[in-house]
Amino acid sequence: MKISDAPPAGWYPDPEGGSRLRWWEGTDWSDRYRARPPEMRAVPVGQATPGGSSGQAAGWSQVPPVNPAQIGQYAQQYSGHDSAQIVEQVRRAAREEAQRASELFGQQARAAARNVAPLITEYTTKITRVFRFLSVIAIIVLVLYVAFQIWAQQSLFDWIGDRIDNLGDENAAGALMMFTWR
Repeated sequence: MKISDAPPAGWYPDPEGGSRLRWWEGTDWSDRYRARPPEMRAVPVGQATPGGSSGQAAGWSQVPPVNPAQIGQYAQQYSGHDSAQIVEQVRRAAREEAQRASELFGQQARAAARNVAPLITEYTTKITRVFRFLSVIAIIVLVLYVAFQIWAQQSLFDWIGDRIDNLGDENAAGALMMFTWR
């Protein structure tokens, strides 16, 4: 085959089979793939579909294909009022789907937030917990030591004061005895 006879570059059915499309570069197949686009189907609003309701979401997945020549006939049958109804139905369905998606996203976000542990717990090791415990014990011992030292010094000063007071009384009594004994 001549290069001039090759089809233009574009998406074509994969020659290896399957339901996907493959990019033809104009001279050779590339490694780029994509899914086939869904087939276009048209259904009149008032016509019942195989899924049951007339134009409701449950019936859209089972709509039979329509001949492209009939599309013009269907378009002439509908007035502006019918088009407004269709647009309103599509808007309502889009709003409901957006609301459902936001609720689902919110539920998933809350579940993910509950399952995520704070980063601090990942980095706190046994050594840091032991160090923190020992630090608390050291602070408590230090406070008790200072309180004991204050109490001990006060007691010592009281004892020394009492001794000094008694020393003065003993000297005075001794001097008095000296004078009376001689």
